[in-house]
Amino acid sequence: MSETVIREVVKDVVTFSKPFNRFGLVPVGGRSTAIKLKAGGVWVLASTPLDTETKARIDALGPVKYIIGADAVHHLFLGDFKQAYPDAKLIAPESAIERHGDKDLKFDGAWGKDPEDTKYGFEDEVEHCYFSAFKNKDVAFLHKESKTLIEADLLFNLPPNEQYSKSKSAGKLPIGMTPTSWLHSKFTWSMAENTETMRRDALKVANWNFDRIIPCHGDVIETGGVAAWKAAYKKYFE
Repeated sequence: MSETVIREVVKDVVTFSKPFNRFGLVPVGGRSTAIKLKAGGVWVLASTPLDTETKARIDALGPVKYIIGADAVHHLFLGDFKQAYPDAKLIAPESAIERHGDKDLKFDGAWGKDPEDTKYGFEDEVEHCYFSAFKNKDVAFLHKESKTLIEADLLFNLPPNEQYSKSKSAGKLPIGMTPTSWLHSKFTWSMAENTETMRRDALKVANWNFDRIIPCHGDVIETGGVAAWKAAYKKYFE
């Protein structure tokens, strides 16, 4: 039986959640997110395997137009997605491109390399903010229509209950890591390579109009997203 949990979180926004153990030990879960764009086509943050169930559901949304790598370490499945959807634009942080094993894989955009004001074609519906001072070089995304923030390692909401709901493994952690926990604010502070730049970008996201957060690791925060973000990054706002 497949362990992939597919869910339409809100109209035209579908998540693909799976078990994933960081370093093979720590259960943090993994998640891809696909958005059916009003302009046509599908935008997908590709962070989990493109298994049969995932591909069928994405194809039902429409032709994939954008394949997104969210940060330096969420790059493992970008090649599989590009092979399945060769006409899609493939965009990721420069550090993800450098780490990816297939050096022949063609990328159509690179955060950290392209000029800061570069437009990739989806900005009318999905806004982006590249965290250049975050160690994992993450990008935050705002789906404006559904008021949803989508991100990888900028914010966790653990334990990953949904991601392990079809797994024989419980996905339990000795200590949780929710946005309001002391552990999370300590983590976000420790990930900064430049405090002022992090503060600038964290504030930019805090001022976005969203209510929901879809993280790659942990459960979806269905409401109260801005408050959760501000709690996770409170050290930057003090």
